[in-house]
Amino acid sequence: MPGTICGTAGRTRHDSARSQPQQALASRVRDLLISYKNVREVRMFGGLSFMVDDRMVVAAGRDGGLLVPTNPAAHQALLDRGGRPAYMGRDRPMGPGWITVPHEKLRDAAALAFWLQVGIDSRDTSH
Repeated sequence: MPGTICGTAGRTRHDSARSQPQQALASRVRDLLISYKNVREVRMFGGLSFMVDDRMVVAAGRDGGLLVPTNPAAHQALLDRGGRPAYMGRDRPMGPGWITVPHEKLRDAAALAFWLQVGIDSRDTSH
């Protein structure tokens, strides 16, 4: 899928219609990933996924929420921090290696940075 280069070398952004909450969250995620060299944005999981070194670290949803791959061993602790189980569609759970974070839990920069780090750290675990 063709993209356009934005700001930093090696980063691509796909210009397609996105919801306002998704655009706002994606902009915040981009700002937090600025120090990573190999970042791509790819449409998947019904959202805009951010890939670091070809591994998904988070996906910004249309509603402004975040899909985060996780270490399955940390699933319950992450639910206790405000994450929710992730689903494909309405009734198909993605399993303990995935969490969704509602937009209300991402309002401040520290919260978004925490969940982004969870996704980055998950690159070292298998799903």
